[in-house]
Amino acid sequence: MKEEIKKALEIIKKGVVNLISEEELIRKLEKSYKEKKPLKIKAGFDPTAPDLHLGHTVLLRKLKQFQDLGHEIYFLIGDFTGMIGDPTGRSETRVALTKEQVLENAKTYEEQVFKILDPNKTKVVFNSQWFSKMTVEDVIKLCAKYTVARILERDDFKKRFESGIPISIHELIYPLFQAYDSVALEADVELGGTDQLFNLLIGRDIQKEYGQEPQIVITLPLLEGIDGVQKMSKSFGNYIGIMEPPFEMYGKIMSIPDHIMWKYYLLLTDFSEKEIEEMKEKVEKGEYHPKEVKKKLARYIVSQFHSQELALKAEEEFERVFSKKEMPTEAITIKVKSGKIWLPGFLRDQGLVKSSSEAKRLISQKAIDLNKAPITQEEIELFPGEYFLKIGKKKFIRLEVD
Repeated sequence: MKEEIKKALEIIKKGVVNLISEEELIRKLEKSYKEKKPLKIKAGFDPTAPDLHLGHTVLLRKLKQFQDLGHEIYFLIGDFTGMIGDPTGRSETRVALTKEQVLENAKTYEEQVFKILDPNKTKVVFNSQWFSKMTVEDVIKLCAKYTVARILERDDFKKRFESGIPISIHELIYPLFQAYDSVALEADVELGGTDQLFNLLIGRDIQKEYGQEPQIVITLPLLEGIDGVQKMSKSFGNYIGIMEPPFEMYGKIMSIPDHIMWKYYLLLTDFSEKEIEEMKEKVEKGEYHPKEVKKKLARYIVSQFHSQELALKAEEEFERVFSKKEMPTEAITIKVKSGKIWLPGFLRDQGLVKSSSEAKRLISQKAIDLNKAPITQEEIELFPGEYFLKIGKKKFIRLEVD
């Protein structure tokens, strides 16, 4: 059994940032194997947006690993808490969704998560199942189990409080509602992004208050988008949707900066950390070209959400369109130093636009693409490598960054 637990821990710990605590997890695993009773693994999703992207799948893949180890997965859709809105990372009160919006988004979530999770081994639950039955007395008893001082320790609340930015009462009790989800499910383990650590730890505290054994907390990194800088988000325009067509998905993956592809390998593939490190060393020694390693990554991810056949077709099409032979004849090559650049000034100085104001307008209209992805911010960061810049419909530039 020790060897079995050792292998399980190796799988579980891959790519993890926080594990609180490993000793407790080992004890839970030992008990699970001894009693032949699966652990209850929980992850909550507030359906505030209807489409999932690769950033969401980091968590889903970890759930699948637990699933493959024989444990019980609870995919919790926060249809009740979604109408409140998670205040995590917010500098102002989040606009609440209507019940209709939440349910529509939740339906789309259910359809998409099974591209990764096994539907026959996944329990989809909605937290309205218990919150809709709670009385005012129940809510007051829950609130009495935690202090305002502890809630205000959270960084985003602390900053808003010190800056005099309003914090609504419902935002303060949101972490308690999320914590109560763990009580209702009697969760053994809860997964979340690193930005959810505070909420997940409150779950441990509240479970103890209700006489339950505290859950293990596991956090995973937030995945940067195709810009390689900001976390993947639709609002930043740097996301790769899991429902996107194969060619579009392949092209976006090929557009990520070389330095970030190792994180994609770690969080989005089944390659072991040893295999990833070996590939990285070969690239650094010049034995592998970064582009070939990135193509391997793109094939893998597209195959996961579509098929191997469609992944190969996407690669062929990408090569046809973006190989040097297919580069438009009017394209010019500009050599640039790596680092951050203010794009409007750069384009103006290179004579590619008449003024920085024109460049700003084109950016706002999403008329400037970098490796097929629209640029949405005026300041971008370039890492060593080759980039394909398209301005409007007819201006093509190859950027060589060193």
